[in-house]
Amino acid sequence: MTFAEGFAALTVLVACLFDVKSSRIPNALTFSAVAIAMAFHVLAPSGSGLTFALVGFAVGLAVFFPMFALGAMGAGDVKLMAAAGAWIGWKAILFVALYGSIAGGILAVIVAVRRRYLFEAFRNVRMLLTYWWVAGVKPFPALTLESKHTLRLPYAVAIGAGLAVTLWRS
Repeated sequence: MTFAEGFAALTVLVACLFDVKSSRIPNALTFSAVAIAMAFHVLAPSGSGLTFALVGFAVGLAVFFPMFALGAMGAGDVKLMAAAGAWIGWKAILFVALYGSIAGGILAVIVAVRRRYLFEAFRNVRMLLTYWWVAGVKPFPALTLESKHTLRLPYAVAIGAGLAVTLWRS
């Protein structure tokens, strides 16, 4: 594991702790991780350069931004992906997004079963798809994170699982 991968893993681990405890990922964590990643990749002999960090940041930010825009994901999760992308680059962050999405789906099913919410979750998916069919793809107010009735997941855990699989495979 490289220094950059280790720092990305440490950042995601700390974010997981915050997300599980408080359903929040602090801006201080994500913003400082981005700043340190940029400085590292520019100044360190083993750094990959500013372009590497900037493109990784941009891809990490963009990959889950649509879910945030639809009200299905918190901004902290998107910023965490951007921070991790600044450390590990655009190719690796795409794999984190893929594996993290799989882990997030598994986590959602586990949480839904434990909270006896699974059938309601499937009903909500059907309702959301119907809403999108009729009104177009835009946030459905009854099912955004602001709604009291939606199930919230500590998605940093899914991102952490995605990062772990990505680093294990490399």
